Amino acid sequence: MRTPIHLWIVGILALIWNMGGVFDYIAVKFRIESYISQMPEGGMAFLEAAPPWYSAAWAIGVWFSLIGALLLLLRSRVAGSAFAMSFLGLVIASVYSFGIADSSPMRDAGAGAMIFTVAIYIVLILLFIYARAMTRRGVLR
Repeated sequence: MRTPIHLWIVGILALIWNMGGVFDYIAVKFRIESYISQMPEGGMAFLEAAPPWYSAAWAIGVWFSLIGALLLLLRSRVAGSAFAMSFLGLVIASVYSFGIADSSPMRDAGAGAMIFTVAIYIVLILLFIYARAMTRRGVLR
């Protein structure tokens, strides 16, 4: 089956979108000062106080989403599973950020941060649905 042009468009846009998440993750983990200095007040303190399972969930969310985008471009049917794993990581990290943590810069930052978090959920769900649809159509093998 010939690869539809929309697969390349969605795959490239997904890759660009997810590279933003990867950059955020790497900049925080490597403590890139120019990036960290722009974080909301208490951002690094929140991350340093977070339990290891939060950090693991964040990593799973970020990296599996990037892998999912790459797998889309490689036309692999495993792309949907990668997006599902990413979603699981996002949910677990969100439970800590918005529910368990005493104070969270993301929760305390107001509507803008919450809208962005909702956008991440929406994009990830749409990428999962798209990957599953392309698998059912035989585009992803």
